Amino acid sequence: MKNKIFTILLIIFSVMVFAQKNSVEIDGWTNVNTFKCTNDNFKMPASISATPENQMPNIHLKVEDFNCRNKMMTADFRKTLNAEKYPLFTIRFLEFKAVSNRFSAIVEVKMMNVSKKYTIEFSEYNKSLVGNKRLKFSDFNITPPKKMGGMIYVKDDVDLLFSLAIKN
Repeated sequence: MKNKIFTILLIIFSVMVFAQKNSVEIDGWTNVNTFKCTNDNFKMPASISATPENQMPNIHLKVEDFNCRNKMMTADFRKTLNAEKYPLFTIRFLEFKAVSNRFSAIVEVKMMNVSKKYTIEFSEYNKSLVGNKRLKFSDFNITPPKKMGGMIYVKDDVDLLFSLAIKN
């Protein structure tokens, strides 16, 4: 029965052609303001390979494609993630299953050569799967930046938000 449910979910997931607008957003806070850096310059695979190691999709995000809607903030964000040395931010789906009217995914997030696994709850909204997870810069050995001699500082917590378009 468990294998049958997994097969059905895999079929459902594999027919989700992510053709509409996809985005991954990182929201964070400083001691004086908030910031939102979005990457919507990627495509999800149109189909999922049947080989065991590739059953779930990977999202490869170029750090240079994140936009914080403020030139200086975008430059600082890319510098914080060391875009020159680590140009990719990767999200790999390890497991995806239906739980009631929601979905649960185990994902591996890789930033700056550090990988962490998280469980993320998704729900269907407006022809998209949306989900979020609170992470910490320190989970990835990243020191949040400070400006003006430390008078302005970025808090360690950030929210990772997903909006993955699905096709009916």
